[in-house]
Amino acid sequence: MSKGMNLRYVIFLACTAALGGLLFGFDVAIITGAGSFLARHFALSDISLGWAFSSLLFGCVLGSFAAGRLTDRLGRKRMLVWVAALFAVTSVATALAPSFALFICARFLGGVAVGGVSLLSPMYVSEVSPPHIRGRMGTFYQMSIVTGILISYCINYLLRNTGPANWRWMFLTGTVPSFVFLILIALAPETPRFLVRVGQTREAFLLLERIENEETAQKEIAAITEALKEKQQTWHNVLRPGVRRALAASACLAILIHVSGINTIIDYAPSIFLSAGFKVDSALASTFIIGVNNVLFTMVAFWVIDRHGRKPLYITGSLGMMLALCGLLAAAVAGHFHGALVLLLVLLYLAFFSSCVGPVFWTLVPEIFPSDVRGTAMTVPVLLQWVANAVVVLFFPYAFHVIGKAVTLAFLAVMSLTQAIFTWRYLPETKNKPLEEIEQYWLAPKPENTRQPV
Repeated sequence: MSKGMNLRYVIFLACTAALGGLLFGFDVAIITGAGSFLARHFALSDISLGWAFSSLLFGCVLGSFAAGRLTDRLGRKRMLVWVAALFAVTSVATALAPSFALFICARFLGGVAVGGVSLLSPMYVSEVSPPHIRGRMGTFYQMSIVTGILISYCINYLLRNTGPANWRWMFLTGTVPSFVFLILIALAPETPRFLVRVGQTREAFLLLERIENEETAQKEIAAITEALKEKQQTWHNVLRPGVRRALAASACLAILIHVSGINTIIDYAPSIFLSAGFKVDSALASTFIIGVNNVLFTMVAFWVIDRHGRKPLYITGSLGMMLALCGLLAAAVAGHFHGALVLLLVLLYLAFFSSCVGPVFWTLVPEIFPSDVRGTAMTVPVLLQWVANAVVVLFFPYAFHVIGKAVTLAFLAVMSLTQAIFTWRYLPETKNKPLEEIEQYWLAPKPENTRQPV
């Protein structure tokens, strides 16, 4: 810990922004337990059920794009306030939807909020956190996501037998964390980098001084000012050589994290367990075990991400996910896709994701972009990961039930291996480096066949 650092205040800021992750996880996963009741209420086919799950994700595409365009103009805090309000409104609208078409519209708008927060919250955390603890502070965001997922699983289970309108009550409960997030983010300050950007250098200095100390604040203000000097927030700047390479790397990561299967497991866990021979109550109870598993292993990431670095964790997690998927594939091919074996392999897959890949992705993506283009540049990976997420979730029921378990699981395993190889070959290590220093990795010439050491 650096001398004079106000750790409590940094944790307050990081946790406040990370609450957006709780709403992210809650909104994505609340439909997991509601799906079967929703399908019965609206008499949905496999493809219609896929739309029910993925409509939110398509909204995320628009939300992440809009947030990226607006955050560098209006600020991180102001955008987060608007997103929190949208979470509350769409929770009510989804619960009260009288028809499937209006349900889809409400979920789509809820996705706009989720997409916005998925860009804004990690950016806010990275910009208020000192370099040597930025990884751990970023882990709060992933911890909030898995906590939101766990809370939604608990609500699904507790409300499962409350009558034909149980799915409406499941969605309505989202208003409570939405209002908590709205109140806390309204009390939080703007980030120092945005304050310098809009000419409020004195306010930025006072905030940095409160976070660390006067000497460090002066150095950071000088570094931020130099990084922003004579640079305009345009797509031309986003496509300059150094940033262009960072964009390409982040785009590949964003696609791979979803085509390797994480949200198919999170969203369709009850369906997977039902296909493995579980009863409805047992399937929903198993999702609770999944939620606890995710929270526990995300806590592991909190302690190792700033000690062992981003790159080794991402490679380890990707290979572990591949091995778990290969186990599920072997079980499907051998005709043993049932019972406790399936649950254990799903838990193993999620343990590697939660302790390695998930926290590192949301920490690393904001780190690799320069301050002057961070908001606009982050639009690309965040938007792409939502597109990949939406497509995978939309077609998973059809692929799993019609094309077959074995082919679907084999594809996810290959994508997990691809993710590990890409990370090893192309990504830098960002542990303990100031944000302004990381840009230099992408600007430095890379001789052909030269790899960045793990």
